[in-house]
Amino acid sequence: MVLWGSNAREAHPIFFHHVLKAIRRGAKLVVVDPRRTASAAWADTWLSVKIGADIALANAMAHTLIAEGLYDKAFVEAACEGFEALKAHLAGYSPEAMAPVCGVDAETIRQVARRYAQADRAMICWTLGITEHHNAVDNVLSLINLGLLTGHVGRWGSGLNPLRGQNNVQGGGDMGALPHKLPGFQDVEDPVVRARYEALWGASIPAKKGMTLTEMFEAMGVGALKGLYVLGENPAQSEADGGHAQARLKKLDFMVVQDIVFTKTAEMADVVLPARAAWCESEGTVTNSERRVQRVRRALTGPEGARDDLEILGALAARLGHPLGPLTAEALWDEMRTHSPMHHGMSYARLEAEGGLQWPCPDDAHPGTPFLHGRLWERPLRSPRARLSITHDAPPVEALTPEYPWRLTTGRRLDAYNTGVQTGPLRSPLWRETTVDMHPDDAAGAGFADRTPVTVRSRRGAVVAPVRYDPSLPRGVVFMTFHDPDAVDTNTLTIDVTDPRSGTAEFKAAAVAIAALSHSDAAE
Repeated sequence: MVLWGSNAREAHPIFFHHVLKAIRRGAKLVVVDPRRTASAAWADTWLSVKIGADIALANAMAHTLIAEGLYDKAFVEAACEGFEALKAHLAGYSPEAMAPVCGVDAETIRQVARRYAQADRAMICWTLGITEHHNAVDNVLSLINLGLLTGHVGRWGSGLNPLRGQNNVQGGGDMGALPHKLPGFQDVEDPVVRARYEALWGASIPAKKGMTLTEMFEAMGVGALKGLYVLGENPAQSEADGGHAQARLKKLDFMVVQDIVFTKTAEMADVVLPARAAWCESEGTVTNSERRVQRVRRALTGPEGARDDLEILGALAARLGHPLGPLTAEALWDEMRTHSPMHHGMSYARLEAEGGLQWPCPDDAHPGTPFLHGRLWERPLRSPRARLSITHDAPPVEALTPEYPWRLTTGRRLDAYNTGVQTGPLRSPLWRETTVDMHPDDAAGAGFADRTPVTVRSRRGAVVAPVRYDPSLPRGVVFMTFHDPDAVDTNTLTIDVTDPRSGTAEFKAAAVAIAALSHSDAAE
């Protein structure tokens, strides 16, 4: 198992329990992460890749697979396309050439590539350490190349697994909570698909895809987006370059927030609609990282004044002149699955009886799909080939300079969650204040004693926090969390440059300066 850009021990602790079970049964763990994280402590091999150099490392591994004949030639010929172009491209990505770029020595690169290729089952899992970069999509495609070259896809125990950062993120995408998709990942720009939903809903659907979150903030900045409806999100504190994000939110003519807690974003809203906690106060479904749809059942009625999300949306639709009639979770689910082929066979009765089903599940007799890309092993292949992608190594957008010499990266801790609006008020025994984690030699060399308050400054803003000595960090890198933005607003420092395809900001790589706390900083 390869955990790449994922500190699952702290960010996905339940999942990591399964990793530990596998390790105890003899599985080998490789962790690719700049920091020697709590996950890396369990690894057979830890690759301390330089921040932003993941493509260099992945391409060097792919180079090794091809150069040493370790790739699955029969699978590639039968199920993939683009091999010759990829082979030519990777000629310049030898482990020797990439070692100084990625920070991992050439022999280690080769050894990990060999172990991955020669394993009877192998999986690559990744999270935000891969996707929160300006070249996030290419990062992912470079990992997909490794899976395709070795045939470690679509088979039991092998695959490519993006670990979801929050509960039911997968389900939100399944239901069409994406700017370019309708339920079941059907393209909103497909006129045939769009016509079916227009007939169902009795309304026209825009023929072009909508805006990503990043594009929405850009539109706020120029006055093109004047109103916002925020459900279960805290963008005032979760967006990169937080000061800029809040300034754009303030430019809106009207903002509604629907949430279970009174967030910083809710403080800025014109209207706040108190909702119930979906995981225990609502009926419905949830989809986990393995595409398994499961039932969610109401266990509590919820506090007085809070209303179910469906009730709120139904009442709003009626006031807007579009009454939706009686709304129940099951009725909405049945409407969705009649128009989403991948969900068609998932009735509530089957979900209850079978403890959940994995899509695609196209009819009532289908058992669900345990692994997604099994189609690639059909012979002859009856579906499109998987594409091998050309990816180019590119450093972080914000280069280090004499004025900003430290590389800041951000992440989560086990005891807290995201911007802290849910976990912050409930102090766990593991809780500690937000710190500026530095390698002890770096901190001592700069004259900072452990726990000394310092000012961390980027081109966008500054925060004050104490230094914490952390020998797990590479030299030149500092680490901060973002769980307590009311005390230390770390996202004031992060850069909002984004991947043009995913719209994800480069939270993992900013350039900062660190200085002893001045009297003016202390006063602020």
